[in-house]
Amino acid sequence: LSIGLPIVLLILVKIKLNAKLTSFVIGCATFIVFALMLEPILHSVVLTATGTLLTDNVILYGLYGGLAAALFEETGRLIAMKFFMKDSLNKPNTLMYGIGHGGIEAMVLIGMTYVSNLLYVAMINSGAIEAVIAQTEAMGVDVTPVYTLVDTLVNGPAYLYLLAGYERILAMIGHVAMTLVVFYFMSKKQTLKGIGICVLYHFVMDSMVGIIGGLATPYLGSVISQNVSYVITYVFLTAMAAVAVVAIGKIRAAWKAESVEM
Repeated sequence: LSIGLPIVLLILVKIKLNAKLTSFVIGCATFIVFALMLEPILHSVVLTATGTLLTDNVILYGLYGGLAAALFEETGRLIAMKFFMKDSLNKPNTLMYGIGHGGIEAMVLIGMTYVSNLLYVAMINSGAIEAVIAQTEAMGVDVTPVYTLVDTLVNGPAYLYLLAGYERILAMIGHVAMTLVVFYFMSKKQTLKGIGICVLYHFVMDSMVGIIGGLATPYLGSVISQNVSYVITYVFLTAMAAVAVVAIGKIRAAWKAESVEM
């Protein structure tokens, strides 16, 4: 779901709508630069300056994380579409950009992690993990994280791994919707309005997920159980994806009324 789905969508949009592959690449590059390279710089500065003020407060930490993610990614989306796609900015390429932006996020944040998990699973099933742990320990490296990962892989409920893929589907729907919203309002000469809507949507989604997850973190007091956290998180994300689908539908309806081909 995290690696295969973006690739399948890439192929379908390329074949069905003749969108440019460069739009997908621009979407991928935008997420990498703004979310994985530039945003961490801000985190380093802010978290160093504030000490434990944010990290010890679930709500403040969630709000800060959500706002940072929204501002960086939506600024990146605007810059990419306005300057790097200005000569090819149409509906198929906008859709392709959204798939690239959301797809690379899925591949990097979930897909690569789960490929690593599969390698650990292979070592666990073959009995090789004990040798790996022994070698790591002999080098003086703390092996506690390895034991924790092994325990999670062996004893964790199987549905959690499927839920991670489901979460990425919801996130990709959101990215496609936000990209179409930006494009729609750019075409109406109301770019700031479109970006404002997307920043708000992105902020609400990311901050609430962070707050809900933080409430179930033992370090922060475990206000709710982990299972309750999962239920609330995925119900919330599903609702946010539903909002995104409605937004896509309204934009398509507006284009249809204006006789603009998708």
